[in-house]
Amino acid sequence: MNFYSIRAIYLFEMARTGRTLMQSVVAPVLSTSLYFIVFGSAIGSRMVEIDGVSYGAFIIPGLTMLSLLNQSVSNASFGIYMPKFSGTIYEVLSAPISYIEILLGYVGAAATKSTVLGVLILVTARFFVDYEIAHPFWMVGFLVLTAVTFSLFGFILGVWADGFEKLQVVPMMIITPLTFLGGSFYSIDMLPPFWQKVTLLNPVVYLISAFRWSFYGLADVSVGLSAAMILLFLGVCMLIVRWMFKSGYRLRA
Repeated sequence: MNFYSIRAIYLFEMARTGRTLMQSVVAPVLSTSLYFIVFGSAIGSRMVEIDGVSYGAFIIPGLTMLSLLNQSVSNASFGIYMPKFSGTIYEVLSAPISYIEILLGYVGAAATKSTVLGVLILVTARFFVDYEIAHPFWMVGFLVLTAVTFSLFGFILGVWADGFEKLQVVPMMIITPLTFLGGSFYSIDMLPPFWQKVTLLNPVVYLISAFRWSFYGLADVSVGLSAAMILLFLGVCMLIVRWMFKSGYRLRA
């Protein structure tokens, strides 16, 4: 394992955060804070509790996941797309390092930035809403696992994209709607039976359900099933990345 190359890629990507601080950190925290103000403090104070949890506290896991998923995908996709765009990807590919080491550098940096952002959002939420974390160990575990999984997905998106527009269309048109429809602002038990079954086809439901369970011990679906779905998606992404590097798909052309 070439730790020097991993460290070089990782530090380079982390340094990019300082150059895009407003876009990658400040903007997501401010936009999420607006959600807490509007839905948590204003609207939430007039709504009944959901399963014994105040509405403002109930939406915290969903809003955290909303920012975490979008930033994980964006950080990782831009991280690998820019070397493709500038042509420096060929220097990385010609270096004596494996695709695993390249992944650890790019995906590790993206997951680190997303995890730090998730923690900042949870700290910010404390200023607007009171909440407790019933299972802090599992909360951190699900936070990191989700950041790594969707950073890996973002890496795939960055390799696949051949233009800046494609980098934006997946987070905007797919991930954000799935997150809003995945129980961020409500429990799926509140839906009619038919729509409950339809909602279970949304993979983000399992992420939010497991994350919310770590806070309040409440889950729309089995925690074990949620963890299995996340690990399954992680495994599928690993297989796709391995194929991309082995075949050179949009990397060597």
